[in-house]
Amino acid sequence: MTEGRLGPRPDAIIFDMDGTLFRTETNIVAAYERAYARLAAEGLAQGEMPAPTVLLGSLGMLLTDIWMRVLPDASEAARERMDVLLLEAQLALLAEGVGELYPEVRETLERLRSAGCRLFVASNGLERYVKGVAEHTGIAGLFEGLYSAGEYRTASKVDLVRLLLDRHGVASAWMVGDRSSDVEAGVRNGLPVVGCDYAAFGVATDKELQGATVRIRRFGELAALAGA
Repeated sequence: MTEGRLGPRPDAIIFDMDGTLFRTETNIVAAYERAYARLAAEGLAQGEMPAPTVLLGSLGMLLTDIWMRVLPDASEAARERMDVLLLEAQLALLAEGVGELYPEVRETLERLRSAGCRLFVASNGLERYVKGVAEHTGIAGLFEGLYSAGEYRTASKVDLVRLLLDRHGVASAWMVGDRSSDVEAGVRNGLPVVGCDYAAFGVATDKELQGATVRIRRFGELAALAGA
C-alpha cells in the first residue's frame, strides 16, 4: 500500500467492476472465444480470432472503443453483433459458475458496509453484465446502486460517477478502480482515488494508475484504509 492522503472514512465508496472486484479474465476469455466463433459462423468475421490479450488490455474502455482496438477491420454490424454475442456468452458462463471475485472482496465489502459506508459500482460495461456479475457472485445485495454506462448511456466514467453522486446525494466518496478511466472519474469529480494494483491483464499499471491518491496490492487493504 502506498502512502497518500485519503482523509477520513467517506460517506460512500464507488467501485469499478472488472479488474477491481471481479477477476474478469476468469470469464471473459472463454466468453470471447465463444462469441468470436459464433461471429465467424454467421459470416461476420474473417481470419483468425485476434489474441485475447488485446481484449484484456482494452478492458475499462467503453465497448465501442474496445471493438475498435480488438476488431479494427470489422464492419460496424460485426462489432454491434459482438456486443450481443459476448454478453450472451458471459452471462451463460456466469450461470455455469465460471468467473470469480478477487480474494477478500466479499468479506471486505461486508466490513465496509457494517462500518456505515454506502457502496456503489460504476462500470463502463453493459447493464446486464454488471448486474449479472454482482448477482452470480452473491454481492449484489451489498450495493446501494449498480451503475453502468450501458444503462445510463454516459459518454465517459466521469459522467457516470457524477450522475451517481447527484442522484444519491453523496456527501463524500472514494473512487476505487484499476484503470486510468477510474482515476480520471475520481479526480474530475473531486474524489480521492484508490488504485487497485493487482489486476493481471498485462497492462502498464504504473501508467494506468498515475494520479491515484493511494495504491493497494490486495483488495483487503481497503478495510484498513477506511478504518473498518
